[in-house]
Amino acid sequence: MMSLEDAVRNRRSVRGYLPHEVPQDRIEAILTLAQAAPSNCNIQPWLSHVVSGPALRDLGARLVGAAQDGVRPNPDSKADRTFTGIWRERQIDAAVQLYGAMGIDRHDRPRRDWAYRRNLEFFGAPHAVFIFTPTEFGEREAVDLGIYAQTLMLALTAHNLASCAQGALGLYPDIIRDHLGIAPDNKLIFGISFGYEDPATAANRARVGRAPLAASVTFHR
Repeated sequence: MMSLEDAVRNRRSVRGYLPHEVPQDRIEAILTLAQAAPSNCNIQPWLSHVVSGPALRDLGARLVGAAQDGVRPNPDSKADRTFTGIWRERQIDAAVQLYGAMGIDRHDRPRRDWAYRRNLEFFGAPHAVFIFTPTEFGEREAVDLGIYAQTLMLALTAHNLASCAQGALGLYPDIIRDHLGIAPDNKLIFGISFGYEDPATAANRARVGRAPLAASVTFHR
């Protein structure tokens, strides 16, 4: 097990995986560790569904098919804002680094569409976890889910596993609920693909930076 500092510094979004599945007992140990994440009043509002094997491959095929057929995304959690200023600059830089690593020109629409569809195929990962919460919960509980997801991804990193948190996996919640037999009173926030990193995947060479401390933190005395 690596140190917390190493896990934080080594964790990154990985977009290419080897096909080997992670042993079930190891996945359960990681999810048990993630259960230690803090939450408001200790309500633990996360409802996680781990999908693997044929169920994951069939789900990926349904999601890709929906995108190719022009089915309009209908996420449970809307995120239709447009970034401006420094936020937009960071968004653009992340895209430049990713598509640059893959050798995809910004005007190459067919290959950019292919790269987008890879999201819906979990980037070839053997596992994905979909994070739901009851429909009555709102922004405050969404913060708890973010804390839980970060704890989960750090636990994966500490076990030398790769992951990628994907808002794209929340675009078609009705398909996912139908495929997994999940009740409609559970809203999907996002998903996380995970497994063993494929170092040969070009996208995995992408690296993004972080703002200096002074850009985000103000000290008061």
